[in-house]
Amino acid sequence: MILCITPNPAVDRTILLPHLVVGNVHRAQKVLVAAGGKGLNVARTIRTLGGEYLCMGFAGGYNGRLLENLAQTEGLRASWTWMGLETRTCTILVSPEGDATVINEPGMPISAVDWKRLQENVGQQLLAVDRVCISGSLPPHSRAEDLQELLNLLVEADKQVWLDTSGMALQTALAHPEICIKVNGGEIREALGFEASDIASTKRALLAVGVHTASIITLGSAGALLATQEGRWHAQGPPVSVVSTVGSGDSFLGGLVSALDAGEDWPEALRNAVAAGTANALSAGGGQFGMQEFAEIRKQVRVETW
Repeated sequence: MILCITPNPAVDRTILLPHLVVGNVHRAQKVLVAAGGKGLNVARTIRTLGGEYLCMGFAGGYNGRLLENLAQTEGLRASWTWMGLETRTCTILVSPEGDATVINEPGMPISAVDWKRLQENVGQQLLAVDRVCISGSLPPHSRAEDLQELLNLLVEADKQVWLDTSGMALQTALAHPEICIKVNGGEIREALGFEASDIASTKRALLAVGVHTASIITLGSAGALLATQEGRWHAQGPPVSVVSTVGSGDSFLGGLVSALDAGEDWPEALRNAVAAGTANALSAGGGQFGMQEFAEIRKQVRVETW
């Protein structure tokens, strides 16, 4: 089973608009409300691809109960660490003019005691878990030590841990070569100052990151580069008509870990990851793609060593 931890989940409101002009009044064509957060998108992808998962993270207040109900209605398996404060709401504006516009609220302030409770709840699940994904931002007031203690628990339990985050959380993970890293070019530039805007600069960035169990930098339409202790690969999918890239990085990670969990090697897992991330961009909503789109795109993904 794959544990999908979202420290800072949200209720996502995706609003489809015929056009988007700042300062104008708009009438929505459609509104989609879903349990949101990067880890939930990872879980949706794992479920679509036939894997086993469990969602975890902090939740609280009216929005927390709504988050729980939305996840249950969708059939997402989850176990929440409950707080007295309010789960955030995030708004995603989708129009034909370009990629989605995302407005993320900051989330609940979380204390060290709260993190201890999450750590205890995670510990209760570990006997059934092989891999763990920790995805997204950390809630306000979170410390590097809070994440560090959770990572220590997972590494000591001999779980394969993937981190998809930014800022302080990414810097904390980069200090541990046993942690697997999945980030985009902007996140690695923000954390370490390494340029990763094209294939050549991303290769240099991965080499500068150093030897981790696995490190991945995604580059949108230019694909993704993977460096492991066993080899290095670049994968790129076919061009597609993008509706929204929101959740594509999460679908990428879900495609990767579900393939690894099924026994695939690194190149094939990377192929699945790129196919899932590309398929996700064909519609609004994270992790909301179908197996037919995934299978067709997967046939067209090119994987080569570097």
